[in-house]
Amino acid sequence: MGVLLLLAACKPRTPRQYIQPDDMEDILVDYYMARAMAQRESFSHQQREYHTALYTDAVFSKHGVTQAQFDSSLVYYYTRSDRFYPIFERVNERLDEKALVLGASEGEIGKYARYNATGDTANVWPDRPTALLLPQPPYNHWDFSIDADSAYRRGDALMIMFMSDFMYQSGAKSGTVYMALDYGDTVVSRSQSFSVSGLTQMRLPEDTTRTIRRVHGFFYLGGADAPTPSTRLLFLSDVQLIRFHTRKADDDNDEQPAEADSLASDSIRGRLDADSARSGDSLRQGDGPLPADSGAALHRVVLRHDSAASR
Repeated sequence: MGVLLLLAACKPRTPRQYIQPDDMEDILVDYYMARAMAQRESFSHQQREYHTALYTDAVFSKHGVTQAQFDSSLVYYYTRSDRFYPIFERVNERLDEKALVLGASEGEIGKYARYNATGDTANVWPDRPTALLLPQPPYNHWDFSIDADSAYRRGDALMIMFMSDFMYQSGAKSGTVYMALDYGDTVVSRSQSFSVSGLTQMRLPEDTTRTIRRVHGFFYLGGADAPTPSTRLLFLSDVQLIRFHTRKADDDNDEQPAEADSLASDSIRGRLDADSARSGDSLRQGDGPLPADSGAALHRVVLRHDSAASR
């Protein structure tokens, strides 16, 4: 009994002027959900900022804390990794449980939610749809890997889309999404940077002569090379990976092979370009949409190797 009391006495405690760990966890979950809802609505930039403030104020009111108390407590935990990381992990776990509540509804991010994984257009994302990232490793990246099943066809195209919300007190915001399609003897990859909150989408052109075998990639938050006590968090939500069948099932049995230099069918190119024109580019806020492929941040790397040697 004496040993237990001694261990309890030695356990570090959070000073009373800061929000206690369990309460901070509850507030962070609600805070994240409030900001995610505000970002997902079809508001203008000014309206989104207004509703973000409105929703987060409601969270503070619910928990009986002020913005100043929350900010100072967040800085306290953020600069003490031994206390913040357990909170960070529990928040991610609870957000997983609330995925249905946070699920996409209306607007650009939600229009594919009704599709199942076997249709011509399908959301095939297998992992949780939410995550919280910090600049410090190993919490600054979120990896994913998907083995293609029998529902994948030759010529399929993929597009990843998600909502991002940067919570920064200072410093440059720097997020990156990377995705690679493994065709067996060819790997096609693309990465895209994003630095503002809102919708991000990135598509990879299909290879009409091959079938995808595996999809892998990661989300990454930069800034670890410039340590700072200022809070820097990235919330990701509504992550979706949309697969488009660009060829009819009967086409796979055709004796005539597709042309090797055809990277995208007219139908899927038109559909994706129309989608991108409606949503705009996530690299900037503004009234005018940008094509999803614009900007020097996009690139495509093709790696080829001898398939016989690889075996």
